[in-house]
Amino acid sequence: MHRKVWYIFIVGFLLVANSCKQQDQHPLTAKACLEEAETALANDSIRLGETLLRKTIRLAEEAKDWHTNYIAYQRLAEALSQSNPEEALRLMKKALTIYEQHPDDERNHVMLLDYAGTYAAQVAFNTEGPFDEALDFIHRAYDIAEKNQMKNLMCQTLTSLANIEWAKEDYRQAVNYARQAKSLPLRGGDGGGLANLLPGTLQVLARSYLSLNMLDSAETVYRQIEPGDDVHMAYIVQSNLAKIALRRMGATKVEDDIDEAFEQVEDFYYKALEQKDQYYQETLRQEMENQQLEYRSKMYARTLLTVLIASLIVIPAIVLIARYRMRAQRQEKLQLQQEAEHQKTLLHQANEVVAFLQNFILERTEVMKKLQGQSGDSLITLNSHEWSEIERTLNAIDNNRFAHIREQYPNMTEDDIRLCILTRLGLSNRTIGNIYCITISAVQHRKLKLKKDVFGESNPDITLEQILNN
Repeated sequence: MHRKVWYIFIVGFLLVANSCKQQDQHPLTAKACLEEAETALANDSIRLGETLLRKTIRLAEEAKDWHTNYIAYQRLAEALSQSNPEEALRLMKKALTIYEQHPDDERNHVMLLDYAGTYAAQVAFNTEGPFDEALDFIHRAYDIAEKNQMKNLMCQTLTSLANIEWAKEDYRQAVNYARQAKSLPLRGGDGGGLANLLPGTLQVLARSYLSLNMLDSAETVYRQIEPGDDVHMAYIVQSNLAKIALRRMGATKVEDDIDEAFEQVEDFYYKALEQKDQYYQETLRQEMENQQLEYRSKMYARTLLTVLIASLIVIPAIVLIARYRMRAQRQEKLQLQQEAEHQKTLLHQANEVVAFLQNFILERTEVMKKLQGQSGDSLITLNSHEWSEIERTLNAIDNNRFAHIREQYPNMTEDDIRLCILTRLGLSNRTIGNIYCITISAVQHRKLKLKKDVFGESNPDITLEQILNN
């Protein structure tokens, strides 16, 4: 019956688990969350991207995924770099700290230092503060890149140094750094390649030429820039080429008007990005609501099915369990009664055997037979065969007690064993003294010595009888 109940439970569990199987959702990992965040940022959904990146950081810290952790901090700093450069710098420093505690690829180290230097330069430019921290970050990045001959990262860090020098209005030093960056042989598989790095390098070089009023050099460099599909880069190139032409004509007022017009275009561009972000957020929110409604309806149906299946399984199982427990209790009660009767019978038989052995010892010898009518101390003797018979009998009724004692305490003498046997039989110290031809006090001393030296019991309140009974 017990086995049938378990079969019912197992079948019921499998049915319920099968009905709820689709409810289990795989937990979102830090890497998967980072991918979702990068997808959102690629669609210009900045706020959603920030939210997902913060969630990525939390998941990565819980999972101790330090690589994903510092990458998420880096991406979040990038997302906030335009709106909040101070926060971007703080986040990038955090990413750098995590990397330096758990380093992996030196290329990532260089990039983190370069980003930190760029954001520090933004903060210094906005607050009109010193650029020392920014330069320290970039120089550290360049040293690592140069040590490992990472040409493209050397180009990137030199370009960053040129941008900082331009922000400091040291245009000639900016030109020097930009020229060094431009002269490096770049490779497509080394940190992004020419297509990704050269436009930025050419831009800061041209901007520095333009600040030095070297119009021909600036125009030559701007015309070398190929913006491709980058609308913003194309705008920068065309606007600066227009500025060069106007400066040659001496039309400074027109140049200022064009700057103002381009600023308005930039505002319009960023507002368009913000509207796109809002539209993306609203569309995503609507999709998530629809998915939640659909999921809830499925959950309700599955829950109802689960409750029905569980009811069909649990109710009969409860009845069967109750019947089984009642039957088991009756059987257990009967078994306990039988065991109690059996133990009572065994105890009675053991007591009879002990009494017989006591009488055997006291009446077996010729001396005891002669002295039955006397009241004084008498000498009693038992031969080896008689001792063996007594010990064998006690082992039979005491679960081989003395056999275990011999095995556990191999250094005990035959006199010690026999003293334990006589004590187990409940003979008085006087009778034991008659057997050993010693006084009662000598018997007490021998028991105390046996208890302490052999059994290791020094408590005077515990007797040798209690030790043997235990």
